[in-house]
Formats: sequence, C-alpha cells, structure tokens
Amino acid sequence: MADQTGHPGQWTGCAVIFLQSLCPAVDLLSLYKDREQGKFIVFKVIKLTLTDSAGGVGGYEILKVHEADPFLGVEVKFEDAAACQQFLESYSSGAVRESLCQHAGRLLALTQEITVETQLKASTHILDLCLDKLELCLQHIHLSKPERLRDEEIERLEQLLQSQALGPIAQDEGPVPSNCFKFQNKVFEDRMLTAADVQSFSNGVGRHWKLVGRALGKSCRALKSPAIDNLAYEYEREGLYEQAYQLLRRFIQAEGRAAKLSQLVRALEDCKLTSLAENILDIQPRE
Repeated sequence: MADQTGHPGQWTGCAVIFLQSLCPAVDLLSLYKDREQGKFIVFKVIKLTLTDSAGGVGGYEILKVHEADPFLGVEVKFEDAAACQQFLESYSSGAVRESLCQHAGRLLALTQEITVETQLKASTHILDLCLDKLELCLQHIHLSKPERLRDEEIERLEQLLQSQALGPIAQDEGPVPSNCFKFQNKVFEDRMLTAADVQSFSNGVGRHWKLVGRALGKSCRALKSPAIDNLAYEYEREGLYEQAYQLLRRFIQAEGRAAKLSQLVRALEDCKLTSLAENILDIQPRE
C-alpha cells in the first residue's frame, strides 16, 4: 500500500455506511427526515464518529446522507488512503459502532443505552464480509469512485457545525435562523436540554425556581397551576436543588424533544436571571 499512501492528494475512494438504531425510542432515519434539529444532531453524531475513527477532520468528506429504509445511508468520500485505512481498522474492531452509540446517547440526551446496527459497502461489495482482509477492503473503496459532488444540504449542515464550533456569533442584522435563538445580541444554536443544563439550573436558580417554573408554564401545560405548588410541597424536605431539578425534569418529560434550550433561556431572562443563563450558555460575564 506504499504506492497508495505516498500520494494522499491523488488517492480517492468511496464507501457507504448504513446505520440503524436498534433502540425502539430512537429512529435515526425518522429523526434525520422529519425534524430540522434532529437532522443536525444525527449529522453531528456521524461527523464526530468519522472524526474519531479516521484520525481527525481531514482525509474524508461526507457527500450525502440518504434514505435506505430501514437504514440511514451515509456516503463518504475518502481523500487519503491512511485515513481510510484507519477508519477500516476502527470499523473492524467495533470502535465505529461504539463511537456512534456514545455520541448518539450524549447528543440525544438518552436515558437508556442505544445500540446501532451498521453495514459498510463499496459499490456492490459488502465490506463486512471481508473485514479480515483490510487491504482488499481498501482496494474496493479505492475502486469505488464518488458519483456526485457534496450535497447542498450536507454543505449547509457542515457550515452550521463549524459555526457552532466557533461558539456564539455576533449578529447585528439579518434574521435569526429557525434553529437558533438570540441572547444578548449573540446567536446560539438551539437544542434539546441536556442533563448538564438541568444540573447547572438546579445548582444556580435557588429560591427563584418557582418564578422560572411559572415562566415555563406559559407554554407548558404540565407546569400550569397548581403543579408548581405541588412540586414545592412534595420535595420540600429535599431542598431547593431537588425542587428545581424536579421542575425541569417535569418540563422535559412533558415537552419531550420540544424542550429546548431557548425556552429555558427565555424564561430566565423573563425572571431577570441573566447570570444563570450566561452560566448555562458558558458565557463569561462582563466585568
């Protein structure tokens, strides 16, 4: 393989990774098709997994994510034989599947472990059947040339992921994207609330948790009166942290994937708790 790896700029190949969640609560195909936020999270899971398994962000690019019911197909162009070989070694060892499960569990804020079924193909060759011959797999990928340029949707998702990596973006003019929200004249990507958000809120809100609960209750039926007073009574002995924790837990249970970071930040703003919102968003307060 020395002749292949010696000129990475001239080496290309293409493979398609097929993904299917075996967890009844998570349908990767439906998430990617039906919801903008779900689409971005699934894409981020795939991107992070490829970064883990191919040894970095270079050497490959995602061309298209498409429906292959019941699988989600991910077409990948490899531009470096070394990166492709590292990916194959990771796939063969099960590290790709493990990385997929870890990233999906974290980004989808799952309470149960997720299992993902995978299949790897290059043209008509099912590479899962010859993973013990990595050089042959590499050759199949090399001979399978990309048939398309990168999809416009993938280009958009890549740009969104890069903007997220750079942190909040100042936005003085123009509309805020539908999957983002504005706080202190900066634009943040909206997402589902995570366990870390719940912990930060519960640690910092103190006796103001009821105020935030009533603000969230404007759009959440589960927090309408007398639900908040009932929470206060039920968890009085456990203290303020537990009361706040149970408040946000009930909000997430009621709203499901619609329980967004933007809603919590907006409620904190309404209650004049901007410093707590800054803490959750990891913004350093101004001196």
